[in-house]
Order: sequence, then structure tokens, then C-alpha cells
Amino acid sequence: MAVLTEEQTMLRDMAAEWVPDRAPVTAFRRVAHEKLGHDPELWSEIAGTMGWAGILVPEEHGGSDFGYLSMGLVLEEMGRTLVASPLIATGVLGVSALRLGGNAEQQAAWLPRIATGEAIVAFACDEDGRHDPANVKLTAKRDGDGFRLDGVKAPVSEGVSADLLIVAARDEAGEIVLLLVPGDAAGVTRTRLDRIDGREAALIRFDGVIVGADAALTGGAALLDRVLDRGRAGLAAEMLGSATQAFDTTVDYLKTRVQFGQLIGSFQALQHRAVAMQGELLMTRSAVEAALAALDEDRDDAPMLVSLAKAIAGDTLRLCSREMVQMHGGIGMTEEHDAGLYYKRSATADATGGNGAFHRERYARLAGY
Repeated sequence: MAVLTEEQTMLRDMAAEWVPDRAPVTAFRRVAHEKLGHDPELWSEIAGTMGWAGILVPEEHGGSDFGYLSMGLVLEEMGRTLVASPLIATGVLGVSALRLGGNAEQQAAWLPRIATGEAIVAFACDEDGRHDPANVKLTAKRDGDGFRLDGVKAPVSEGVSADLLIVAARDEAGEIVLLLVPGDAAGVTRTRLDRIDGREAALIRFDGVIVGADAALTGGAALLDRVLDRGRAGLAAEMLGSATQAFDTTVDYLKTRVQFGQLIGSFQALQHRAVAMQGELLMTRSAVEAALAALDEDRDDAPMLVSLAKAIAGDTLRLCSREMVQMHGGIGMTEEHDAGLYYKRSATADATGGNGAFHRERYARLAGY
């Protein structure tokens, strides 16, 4: 495990206490059942009271600037209870894009609002349901000093409620450009998508949307990769938390469920399966923490470590959530039990930001194979 600073230890302990108290799985069930996307009151507490939306925001813009490992500690705890919130889209992807590619005016306009939770950001990259930044087709043609956007993005996490859309597009030279687009800009149409994990996503259509020259971030395709990696690492941390909770819940059940006069946890076959899960969790934690630390240090091997962490986290969450369903037997298949929620989340989280196949291919390519 990573060696934490005193501040990081306090942040982790605070999250471990707050999340199950204020945002248990029952809170997620309500959000999913009522198709809220997220609970605005809970988001206000996450961002305003707890200050977690500002963990990556510089202090001069109202944040704490604690870094990616610190953000990962919070996301891991939120993953334990499947908290639905815009924290990754806004506090990780949005802040990272503005910090890495925004000018002083763009940062001053948005980072303070993000730190307080006043502004929600959505990062619009994917277009055909399958993650691949190389497939960006939405056009950004020159229109005076600015751009005219035409095309469709889907799925866009937090795309329904976002105040700011950060849109990946191609200019007339075929180069990637990232643009800041207000959510209420003329020509933007947002349609809610139903996701199996009950979280918010949208199909967003851009029909002749006009933005000024001041909408462009600096960095092009390289910036897109750097921002996506920070979101992928944050999601891997959240997936680690979900997998850990699925494992803990399953082990608790093995210790209490009696069948044929014995605790089912006494059966060696189930013990072996539990040990296999624990081994995968340990490996996943190492990979996730290494990726987050590499991002904090802005190391050259960060993209490889992020792909490694995302691929392993996807496998581990799928394993632990599947075993959670199977080892609980019949009740694990019911709507009333939490096991199905973790299983559904494993499918969408694995696909978001690139699935295991995408990241294994990327890791190999970056390693020179």
C-alpha cells in the first residue's frame, strides 16, 4: 500500500466515515430508481461541505491541490457504496483539462465554480458507444475567429446536468482540438440515456454550435490523452472500492450463512475462491496507487501505468461482483439484494474510458511491442 501523508490519512478516514453514513447504497438505489442522475443535495455536500470537488483545484482558485492519489482515496470510498456523483467528470476530468490546457482566463472563469460545486462539467469524447479517442469525428470548422461544431457525442457521463461541456473535435486539418462549450449553448440538444448501472449519461447533438476563439484549450491530441488518463485512473480507484466492498460483503456472508449444519465458509472450494479474489484485490491496489502516484509526479510512464491499472481494475471488479452474486446463491439474483448493483456497475465501469482489451493493446503499444 502507498505510504500516506498525515493529510491524506485524515482525508481517507474522513471519507470512510462520511460515505457510508450520508451516501449508503440505499441512497444510490433512490437515485437510480427515480432516474435522478445524481442527488443535487448530496453533490452539494460532496463539493461544498467536504470540499472534494476542489481536491485537484489550485489553492488560488479555491481548492486544496492535494493531488491524484488523494482524490483516489476519496473515490475508492465512494466506490464502496456505488455513490452516483459528477466527481470524476467534474473534479477530475474537468479540472485536469483546465489545469493542463486552459489559459489564465479560462481557469479563473471555471475552477472556482468547480471547487464549490456550483458548476458541473461533462467531458465529451466518445461518439459511437465504444471508447476510442482516435475515432473522434465531430467537426470544428473555423467560423470567423471561433469554431462551428457539428456532430454527436454519446455516451457522455453527466451530460444531462452539465453546465460546461469539454468537447473533443477535429478541425479542418484533421487535428484534435478540445473546446469549452456552455451546456445551454444554441444548437446543443441533450437526450438522456438509460444505463444499466442507473447512472447519468446523455446523447448530445451539436447542430451548428458557434463558440469563440476563447473556447479552445491548448494541447490537441496530447492533451486529450493526458486528461483521459487522469479520468481513467480516478475511475480505477472507484472500481477498486466497489470490488473491495463486493469482496467484504461476500466474506461476511460466508462467515454467517449456515447450510447442511455448517457455515458455508468452511467449505474449502469457497475458501479458495475467496482467496483468489483477495489476491486480485491486492494486485489491483498496487496498480491503482502506482498510477495515481505517477500522475502526481507527471512521470513519463504514467500512461502505461494508467492502462495497467484500468485493465486490472476492470477484471477484478467483474470477478468480485460475479462471485458476490454466485456465492450468495438465490438471494444474490434478487432485485432487493445489492449484488446485482455491483455486477451491473462492473459492466459499465469496465467499458467507460476503455475496456480491458483497449488498455492491454495500449499498454503493449506504449511498451514498444
